[in-house]
Amino acid sequence: MKNRLFKPELLVVLGLLVILSGCLNNRVETNSLKESPISSYDKRTGEITVKGNADLTEQVIAIGATADIHGRIYAYDYAVDETDSDAGYAKIYSALLKEREIYPNLILMDIGDTVQDNSADLFNDLEIHPLVEAMNLMDYDIWVLGNHEFNFEKSFLDRNILAFNGDVLSANIKETLDDSFYVQPYKIYEVNGCRVAVIGIIPPHVPEWEASSPSHFKGLDFKPTLESVQQTVASLEGKYDVLVGAFHMGRTDDRGAEAIYDIAKNIQEFSVIIGGHEHAKYIEEVGNVKIIEPGAYGWALARADIKVKKDGDKWVVTGVETKNIETQKLEESNFITNAFTNVHEKSIEDANVIVGEISQDFINGVDYLTGDDKVTTMPRAQIEDTSVIDLINDVQMFFADAEVSSAALFNFGSNLKAGDFKRKDVAYIYKYTNTLVGVNITGENLLKYMEWSASYYNTAQLGDLTVSFNPDIRGYNYDMFSGVTYDIDISKPAGERVVNVMLKGEAIDSEKIYKLAVNNYRFGTLIGLGLVTNQDKYYDSYEEVQDAGRIRSLIVQYVQEEKNGVVEPTVDNNWKLIGFDFENPEIKDVVSAAKNGSLAIPRSDDGRTMNVRAVKATDL
Repeated sequence: MKNRLFKPELLVVLGLLVILSGCLNNRVETNSLKESPISSYDKRTGEITVKGNADLTEQVIAIGATADIHGRIYAYDYAVDETDSDAGYAKIYSALLKEREIYPNLILMDIGDTVQDNSADLFNDLEIHPLVEAMNLMDYDIWVLGNHEFNFEKSFLDRNILAFNGDVLSANIKETLDDSFYVQPYKIYEVNGCRVAVIGIIPPHVPEWEASSPSHFKGLDFKPTLESVQQTVASLEGKYDVLVGAFHMGRTDDRGAEAIYDIAKNIQEFSVIIGGHEHAKYIEEVGNVKIIEPGAYGWALARADIKVKKDGDKWVVTGVETKNIETQKLEESNFITNAFTNVHEKSIEDANVIVGEISQDFINGVDYLTGDDKVTTMPRAQIEDTSVIDLINDVQMFFADAEVSSAALFNFGSNLKAGDFKRKDVAYIYKYTNTLVGVNITGENLLKYMEWSASYYNTAQLGDLTVSFNPDIRGYNYDMFSGVTYDIDISKPAGERVVNVMLKGEAIDSEKIYKLAVNNYRFGTLIGLGLVTNQDKYYDSYEEVQDAGRIRSLIVQYVQEEKNGVVEPTVDNNWKLIGFDFENPEIKDVVSAAKNGSLAIPRSDDGRTMNVRAVKATDL
């Protein structure tokens, strides 16, 4: 804990409160390593009293951070109904206790995308969301808003911002009414007299991503990132000794915004920037600025030790050390798991609700090379059409009454196995809580959209034995289309690949208007690309039926009402890759090497994109 207002007479009262809380809630962990609670300090007031040795001349400013927890308290993935050994706040807390034993003044922050995913939406109606309650129990000082915090009604976010006991930060979200900040742009903490300023940031694309649901960000403007940080740093001149960035941003941004690399390069005053959003695990330097991200879901607790030394009445930074403390081998904290047993049990119960029947396996061998059920080389669904993506597109076309539909495979290992069709199966093949949008689009712009998607592939070269993917494009930005037949010539450069596009036996008319079904996220993308406008929207499932309009719910409704509760695998093979020699006899050697483990298919540096370089004979 940081420098909190200490009054001896509070100890008796607070001690009784802690005992009472333990009796009522069973939330006190007997082996807790935290200091005596001095919880009367109100972080919202900004009142900071020096706690500890004010005569220190050297000290370490300890920073701890998580990012992209995405609904994980327990080390559990409810979409597949099994343990996830390196996930969840319960494991983070075990790491945190050890760090606080060494550094009781550690400043703890969460870098956003916290309350969405992993069945977390089951609890959105509670006054305090369990993920926010967990941060409060763990004594988080800072919550930086992530873009997925805006996936729901703004009232939900407003309520949980007020419920968070610490400081909620973002320097580039403004109220449209008076240009005031929606939450605090920064916070200054005092650690034994050393002033530590922390600045938060979010990608400015929320209005694009949530374009179909403007009520999610009603009354808010999302300002440019670099400009907002520069203005905030200027306003802090003379007010801090140590500057820390808490940015829900990747190192780069695929929509043209300045990201961590840009900010660090332009503002070298930062001692450390802790990132999120990218779901990456890295420790790097940009000039004098250390940058670090702890991966996603609770894979690690990011740590930064900023060494400072007294120089007159100021403190100067003498060094920065960073590390990611991995959680996989740690035990979950009973303090956290006991507090949220009901959340865990309800999530498992919901995951196993039977909503239909799967007649037979949808995909035989989701891994294209090994034929295994787990993808380790490349997903079959991004090399050829599959019944899983066809099911999703069928549902979208049906409810949007569309001629064409597009969908991405968010979980590359998606499959449906014969047997009961459960809610967890729906969540497994459709990871996000997206809603459905029907939009009018010209034939010309439909073709441009298809070309945009096809840029996911690397251009095939002579001697390639595998198809490979562009490392700069995430798999969730590769859409597959139904309602049309088409080929993707990967021997051609991006922008010239989509050929032979036909709808009901006729070529696409560039002037004609077509009805296209997409999810709300992709609708925002199309607006950003200038291919549609808000006025082109003719259907919105969320406007029609609110939460029942989420695509997951529509899949269940479709199976139950249109398929008599039985979902069968059907694939129309309406698209294929051309411009690559799939008959090359040397490919069998690649398959054999992939199966026996002697060939590792190249991945992107951050590990998130598999198969980023084609295998050649020399690799064998």
